[in-house]
Amino acid sequence: MHTPLRAVHVALSWLTVLPVPQPRVTMDRAVGGAVMSAVPVVGAVLGVLAAGVAALLSVTDLPDTMIGAIVVVVLALLTRGMHLDGLADTADGLGCYGPPERVAEVMRSGSAGPFGVATIVAVMLIQSVGFGVLAGEHRWYDIGFAIALGRLIAVVGARRGLPAAHPEGFGALVANSQRRSVAVWSGLAIVGALATGWRADGFSTAQAVQSVIVAGAVVACGWWFTRHCARRIGGISGDILGAGIELGVTLSVVGLLV
Repeated sequence: MHTPLRAVHVALSWLTVLPVPQPRVTMDRAVGGAVMSAVPVVGAVLGVLAAGVAALLSVTDLPDTMIGAIVVVVLALLTRGMHLDGLADTADGLGCYGPPERVAEVMRSGSAGPFGVATIVAVMLIQSVGFGVLAGEHRWYDIGFAIALGRLIAVVGARRGLPAAHPEGFGALVANSQRRSVAVWSGLAIVGALATGWRADGFSTAQAVQSVIVAGAVVACGWWFTRHCARRIGGISGDILGAGIELGVTLSVVGLLV
């Protein structure tokens, strides 16, 4: 199970609706840790698919903002909406201003409150507009890069030192499992950021530097966000990791357009 290819296979079957063969594995912490180390690869696959959808739609008469909205919907469908659900639950939990027990209770209630709904609307709106602008400028690589970069926050959130909030569930399988993968993927994110500098008319050093700064900012924000959530709830949960992914994608899109 610990081979990288096997980890990617399980991650794709676990975190997406892509028609890959169902792996025969026992879901334990060893598998959970391997899957988390492969999450950015899942992001890259989703990024390629989303960029392809945007490119195909760009030859139609659809406005850029609608293309961006469709990309966001496609991503939600491909991931079963689990990250958006985690974002809503996390927003509601953090918005209750209660002790860790109360935050955990709100997050596990299963219903979306005002904080959750407002956060989902804001994130989806920003992503829709952002992806639309990138599509309008034919920045297909940047669309895929933003989606993959956002997944890095999930790896950061599963780093050593942050325990699971609950003894069961997704968080219990993956929390406190990542160490070297955080550094490896952060380094690869910088390499990927440099590639955004390539344009049809040559290489833009300013764009490459901007993207490197964006990558660093996403990692730093992800580090702070997951630590803050772990302090409020008493550990890391799947909802927090899903929320981190959505916020990471949003920050990436905004950063690439600043």
